[in-house]
Formats: sequence, structure tokens, C-alpha cells
Amino acid sequence: MTPRTSGELVIAIDGPSGAGKGSVSRAIARALGCRYVDTGAMYRAVAWMAVHDGLPLDDEVALGALAARVELTLKDQTVTVEGHDVTGAIRTAEIDAAAARVARMPGVRDALVGRQRAYAAAGGLVMEGRDIGTTVFPAADIKIYLDASPDERASRRASDAAHGMGGEAAALSEVASALAARDQSDRTRPSSPLVMADDAVLVDTTGIALDGVVERVLSIVRERLDARG
Repeated sequence: MTPRTSGELVIAIDGPSGAGKGSVSRAIARALGCRYVDTGAMYRAVAWMAVHDGLPLDDEVALGALAARVELTLKDQTVTVEGHDVTGAIRTAEIDAAAARVARMPGVRDALVGRQRAYAAAGGLVMEGRDIGTTVFPAADIKIYLDASPDERASRRASDAAHGMGGEAAALSEVASALAARDQSDRTRPSSPLVMADDAVLVDTTGIALDGVVERVLSIVRERLDARG
């Protein structure tokens, strides 16, 4: 069957870095004819703007104000900040680290969560992040939590040129350490920590090709929609 896409279907896909959220979410959105929103890109964009403007990354008041006022657009995987295309600029090791710090700030999260919820107004949405099913859309129609072993997540990220690692195997230990630090930051932050929602379906992507993960998630979507009638 072809999954139903009418109404205000919201699919929340959460999980740690390197679990495959981006690739899977984009594929699911294409298959269902839904919009795709990467909330991580929003935090990266705020971090990029903060670095660009020389704002201290521990100044919650300044960062919260920045997140509330910055002109930020996500469209077709292109990210623009104040009219500047920063799609590539936000995918670097430096911005990875800066985004982790920025994302810990409750003021930043409050500002961006409001923007994220606004995307649901038009319906048909696949949104990925770390708190979509718990904070942004706790009543999402379908919640998926993607995960993979630490070794596999590090290997994927090390070979991902979009994150500034250049595919160098020698960087694997460095990437693994960076991911462990990001995991710790995400899971212990005071506002919207990374946890799996009670009603989410866990999908372990370790050792599974992208097509296999996508089909598994689509099967979950079909089952939920069929049950809904």
C-alpha cells in the first residue's frame, strides 16, 4: 500500500549524531510527499551566526536573543542566515562543537522550538532532531528513535565529508571522542535532553544499509496509519 499523507501527519525522528537521522528522514519525506525539516541545522545556524558575530558561547541571554531575532530559512536542504547560504559552512567540526554548546541554552531552545512547531501548520511533516518526539511534538502521529553502536556512528561521521572530516580513517578516534562528548552534552543538558520518548519505536541501524532502514521506518508508518484507519 501507499502510506496516507493527508491531514496534519507529523513524523518525529530523533536520535544521536551518526545514527542516520538525516538520510533516513529525507528519504521518508520523499516517499510520503512530506516536507523535511532538520532542526539540528537550526541550532548550527544560530551557532554559526554567534561565531560570526563574536558572541560568547556561554552567554545565554545574548544567544537566546540571537535565536529569537535571526532571519533563518530552511528550504530544500539549503540553510540561509540573514540571506547568506550557510549550508556548507554549518557542517564543520568547529560548528559541531559550537552547536553543542548553543543547544544547551534553554533560551535558545525556547526560541527555536516555537519556530519548529510552526512548520506543522501546513501538515505533512517529517522532522528530525533530538527532542522532537519529547518536546517539540509530544503528540506527533509517529515517533521513531534511530540509534547505532558508538563505533558505527563514529565510522559514519568520520567518512562524512559534509562534517569536515574528509573521509580520513586516521580521524576515527578523534571523531569517536567528539561524538561521545556530544552525546554526554545532549543527554545531560537541563533543557530538552536527548531521551527516547516512551511511545517511540526504536530502530537500531547498526550494520543496516540505508534502504533497509528506510523500509523499516516506512513499515512502521504504514502500520500506524492502518491502525488509525
